[in-house]
Amino acid sequence: MTAPQLSALTVGDVVAEAEFLLTRDSLVRYAGASGDFNPIHYRDDVAAQVGLPGVLAHGMLTMGLAVQPVVDLLGDAGRVLDYQVRFTRPVIVDPTDGATVAVVAKVGRLDEAGARIDLTVTFQGDTVLGKAQVVVRLDG
Repeated sequence: MTAPQLSALTVGDVVAEAEFLLTRDSLVRYAGASGDFNPIHYRDDVAAQVGLPGVLAHGMLTMGLAVQPVVDLLGDAGRVLDYQVRFTRPVIVDPTDGATVAVVAKVGRLDEAGARIDLTVTFQGDTVLGKAQVVVRLDG
């Protein structure tokens, strides 16, 4: 896949959307890959002991999933020049139903260097990543 042309985009265009189902298995796999074995990510008793409403998805896992639709659109992760988010709410992963994280990627700014893609990342209707922005290089 090739990156979209600047001339084909306008500010406000939705360029990608995706939903990701996280399960407790997803969290265990991510813990193994990342080395983050904090038990709040897989043990209900520990999450409750520290005052959490349940087991939380890793913030970096949520952040990584959120940028994936943009990477898929570009066809090349090397086109991502900058990516920043603010963590605003946790993603609570139910032991039976899991948690579905929704991502909408919209063009926020265009210039000769590329585009800023603004991400809306939600769980159960609430925003979980604030000011989530990806700066990307596009074809001219």
